[in-house]
Amino acid sequence: MSLETDARDEIVRFAVSIYERSLTFGASGNISVRIEDGWLMTPTGSTMGNLDPARLSKLDADGNHISGDEPTRENFLHMAMYDERPNSGAIVHLHSTYSVAVSCCDDVDPANVLPPITAYYAMKVGTLPLVPYFPPGSLDLADAVRELAPDHHALLLANHGPVVAGNSLADAVYATEELEQTAHLYLLLRQRETRYLTPEQVAELQKK
Repeated sequence: MSLETDARDEIVRFAVSIYERSLTFGASGNISVRIEDGWLMTPTGSTMGNLDPARLSKLDADGNHISGDEPTRENFLHMAMYDERPNSGAIVHLHSTYSVAVSCCDDVDPANVLPPITAYYAMKVGTLPLVPYFPPGSLDLADAVRELAPDHHALLLANHGPVVAGNSLADAVYATEELEQTAHLYLLLRQRETRYLTPEQVAELQKK
């Protein structure tokens, strides 16, 4: 098997897992993976639960669509992240319920939306800034992502959902799952006295 074939199969495998666990639904969410001569992306209007590896969108090194179905309409989000994070190997963008719920809260810190509730969140996600709201398809959203992406591999789009880059697709998926779980915990703990990790504890984790 070629490396591209492996990447296509990996996208489908993770997409089905994401869909079956209700981390995305309908035709929402998208995945991209860097390959040797460009990128593979989930197609526009597709559902994560029923992807055909042969019909995944392929983009060349300049981001031009060259084969497969038309790429996700949010491909500009992926390209903005890749431009600012050239070592990233994959990006996951979901409309996952708890992350979206937190992205709609008016009392979060836009510089770091979720507090460090667990060690795993601190290690896999770290600091999570909130990207201001822009309507779907707005190129202003790409500009806002570009501003934050150099310093953050995970972003939360206001009233929209997370965008997470990783060295590999597995890294990006696992970090996205950790973000969603932490968003759930955060909502469960609201209005309760909560013991978060201290800055010293977070710094020690990040050293590792």
